[in-house]
Amino acid sequence: MKRVFKAVEKYYFIIIILFVISSLIYPVAFNWVLSEVNGVKVINLLLSLVIFTMGTTLEFDNFANVFRHPREIAVGISAQYIIMPVLAFIIASIFSLDTALTVGLVLVGTVPGGTASDVITFLADGDVALSVSLTAISTILSPLLTPIITLLLIGNLIHFNPVDMFISIVHIVLIPIALGLLLNYKFPSFCEKLKDYLPGLASLVVCVIVAGVIGANKQAILTSSVIVIVVIVLLYFLGMLLGFVAGYLTGMKRKQIITVAIELAFQNSGLSTSLAKTHFPNLAQATVPGALYSVWQNLAGSILAYLFKKYHD
Repeated sequence: MKRVFKAVEKYYFIIIILFVISSLIYPVAFNWVLSEVNGVKVINLLLSLVIFTMGTTLEFDNFANVFRHPREIAVGISAQYIIMPVLAFIIASIFSLDTALTVGLVLVGTVPGGTASDVITFLADGDVALSVSLTAISTILSPLLTPIITLLLIGNLIHFNPVDMFISIVHIVLIPIALGLLLNYKFPSFCEKLKDYLPGLASLVVCVIVAGVIGANKQAILTSSVIVIVVIVLLYFLGMLLGFVAGYLTGMKRKQIITVAIELAFQNSGLSTSLAKTHFPNLAQATVPGALYSVWQNLAGSILAYLFKKYHD
């Protein structure tokens, strides 16, 4: 069984592509992902499971890095919650995206960094400890910052309640990550054994979430213009480029520059999809940017990690 989960983790990108193809061929198979059980959205439960697995890998030492590396942490978090949201909004405006896609793209920009950034940072020979800390801290801050920044950027475009968004992020993100962190604190040896299984499980869950969203929006995706793909690719590469610039201008070393750039480009797209589904139910296509971004960031990230590593060697 351990080998199965390790294989899922290793070949994650191939598996997510297979799930996407399956959702386009037979979307009905993934309808349950966007359904509700006793009034609770299944997609939120799935995402909470992913966040919980992240929590089991964290230690309180990850948060202590704020005091050990204040410059790197400050630059990384500031870039995460300033550059990415503003960049997403500017791109949406330049390409005159409709309301639903604008909301979806802005949410991709305002959510915290994704856990996949830690893996890509490792493959790219970056600073993994810094990456884990940036992901953890940006995730902890997300219940407060994501609703506020989203309101500032699109509050005049469409009405939504930032307090409700705050509460949902607490439920989806803060509670699961706190439970995972507590479990690791109380039972570190048990969580160490879980590391052989949970990353693979989390990868499978993300694949299911992406497949569910793409399956539900199959027709919209197939008939949409290439503009949607273009804005997703632009957000990713411009985010990474500006991450390099931010790291370089603040005097970081190579490993830290690469880490900040990757952290900036890799977003918790599952959370953006969940928030779009929960808080903008009348805008079905608002979930599409998050799902597409998830597929793209894993494809591009794997290739870039190889290039970073090869160039360094």
